[in-house]
Amino acid sequence: MNDPLVYLNGALAPLSEAKISVLDRGFIFGDGVYEVVPIYDRKLFRFEQHMARLFRSLKAIGIPNPHDKEEWRTLIDQVVAEHPADDQMAYLQVTRGVAKRGHSFPKDVKPTVFIMTNPLVPPSTEARRDGVPCVTMEDQRWLHCDIKSVSLLGNVLAAQYATERDAIETIQFRDGFLTEGSSSNVWIAKNGKLMAPPKDNLILEGIRYGLIEELCTAGQGAAGAIPFEARRIERAEVLAADEVILSSATKEVLAVSSIDGRPVGDGRPGPVYHKLYAAYQAAKAA
Repeated sequence: MNDPLVYLNGALAPLSEAKISVLDRGFIFGDGVYEVVPIYDRKLFRFEQHMARLFRSLKAIGIPNPHDKEEWRTLIDQVVAEHPADDQMAYLQVTRGVAKRGHSFPKDVKPTVFIMTNPLVPPSTEARRDGVPCVTMEDQRWLHCDIKSVSLLGNVLAAQYATERDAIETIQFRDGFLTEGSSSNVWIAKNGKLMAPPKDNLILEGIRYGLIEELCTAGQGAAGAIPFEARRIERAEVLAADEVILSSATKEVLAVSSIDGRPVGDGRPGPVYHKLYAAYQAAKAA
């Protein structure tokens, strides 16, 4: 579909015809939040959790939520229905709206709401089989990474850093401790135990974070036997891990084969990754 239908401020329109004002605060200031919801076989995956995070992000920056949960579902379903792919990725964005340029919040402004979907393209068979290379850098972003803000310049620069080095992702560290990738949560496994940074303001609590924690601790599927711990993880622990794993809406779970040119473990996806991947696929099908 060359010109898909999208939703903007109350109406469906072809993407090429969807326009916003240059005074929209999302354009001027990056003053807005977004959410990305995967869709499998035209069914929203982890919709409740994605809505909870969207609502938290809106509240955190003081944008009134323009819709309740069921209204959001109806709007997303309308856009999904207009696209031919069964597996899609829905992108939702809410900005503070259009107002005369000024840093503080304007009064009586209506939020801008935008929804589009694209085909969901999973990692390649080769990436699943072999794992992917990553690089590292110091985390230079702001201190509210828990808000899913459209102000993503730090993430963009980290992603470009990886691209320029023929890597898939940049794994970031703040003051010597693991935070996250440019668009992924990062996990390590050692002696069969899975570990992740704590859910605080230094990382975005990915929806996969909650799902993987559930798969490990609730005994669901093949991942039930995996011990899990959330704690601060030193850089040296990441580099010495048996396995390093990425998670995101598009990657699902994906093994890291090398970091800064050095192999992770034996350089191939390991047993913890394989258990998590199998359990993730079972959760999608449930």
